Amino acid sequence: MMANKRIVRVLILLSIMFLSLIGYLSYVELFEGDKLAANPYNQRQWDDENDTNRGKIYDCDGVVLASTENGVRRYPYNNMYSHIIGYNSKTYGRINLENTFNNQLLGKDTFSEVIGKKSDSFGYDLHLTIDHDIQTLAYNLMGNRNGSVIAINPQTGEIIAMVSKPDFNPNDDMLVKNWTTLTENENSPFLARATSGLYAPGSTFKIITSISAIDNGYENDEYDDEGKVEIGGSIFENQKTKAYGHIDLTRGFAVSSNVVFCTLGAKLGGEKIREVAENFGFNKSFEFDISHGKSIFPTDEENKEKSAALGIGQGDIQATPLQMALVTCGIANGGKIMKPYIVDSVTDRNGKTIESSRQSVLYNCCSKIDADKVKDMMIETVKSGTGSSASIYGITVAGKTGTAENEKTVTDGNKEHTWFVGFAPAENPTIAVVVMMEYSGGSGSGNCAPIARSIIQKHLK
Repeated sequence: MMANKRIVRVLILLSIMFLSLIGYLSYVELFEGDKLAANPYNQRQWDDENDTNRGKIYDCDGVVLASTENGVRRYPYNNMYSHIIGYNSKTYGRINLENTFNNQLLGKDTFSEVIGKKSDSFGYDLHLTIDHDIQTLAYNLMGNRNGSVIAINPQTGEIIAMVSKPDFNPNDDMLVKNWTTLTENENSPFLARATSGLYAPGSTFKIITSISAIDNGYENDEYDDEGKVEIGGSIFENQKTKAYGHIDLTRGFAVSSNVVFCTLGAKLGGEKIREVAENFGFNKSFEFDISHGKSIFPTDEENKEKSAALGIGQGDIQATPLQMALVTCGIANGGKIMKPYIVDSVTDRNGKTIESSRQSVLYNCCSKIDADKVKDMMIETVKSGTGSSASIYGITVAGKTGTAENEKTVTDGNKEHTWFVGFAPAENPTIAVVVMMEYSGGSGSGNCAPIARSIIQKHLK
């Protein structure tokens, strides 16, 4: 009798273990299967790679940006697209578009997955929204300076150019040669500054503070700017403590008066500014063709001193250049932010379209009336304010400069991040540009606006 009970207990234990195993395998298949299959370190993927001629990657005009030769992935422009296309390496896996669109590049589709084999020994090709000529210009203008450039069509969300510096050579032989140096480099060349770098946005954030001011009835307020103001026991100063006298919101925006916007920040409070910031995408995530960081607007308890700092894009605000590109597009596009994308279409080797991107609204960030009012402020900034070095004869350019303090500003001095955001032609914008230079010192007007100007000129020509 006792022996039977022991047998029953053993059977029950084995049954529980068996059911647990079935449950775990079912969970992995249903909820983790796609992730595991897509993992760039999954060696089973390389079996498909060996049997398939991986698809090419083209810019918007058919320039080849990536191809496969004798089974090896080649990137003819070396470092230029390392933070967009990434790399495809049997040693180090895959990143960026090579990873996100791995199935398409291997020619996999729903039909071939169901029957267990590929429908073709050739992978599909990716056609990007990137303009190689604009990308080349932006890349060369950045030179050896750390930071990023993004150019985007605000009406469609198409990424025209996207540069992050420092960068790396994604060709496999160079990865193998330089891997240790790259991974130990204190400048983090694998970090895509444009999409994942997080920085204080500085005065470019005054775009959002202005929307909040208009919405909350402070549009017509006037200020006596004496170069500095005390709020909550702290002194906030204009750059070089320059005093602008009796000014309104538009003039305060054009000359980037910290006195005006710190005063506004304290009046509005962090909660009201945060509401507008989140309408523009802060504290939110969205799907994009490559991985990207989430921009942060703080949600902790506020006081007037903290709110004053938030009003000028300081404090604990952290934004990616991509986020500030979306903010700029929201103003350029009348209060609607289009979903950004890099891959326009996927085609087979005969040119037949397999997939194509659809344009869609990502955020309704503000009213058209508010957007147009801030657009006018940005036009004035380029005409007669801090953004004058972005002006182009015969073209109405709208813009905003920014200089942001950071953790190195106090200890090292002259290490501010500098920014410029803008778009043109202001009447019907077809390009928005964000330029950010990391720890560059100086000003957004001197460092960044001329680069944006050159990119806008080339695009409009």
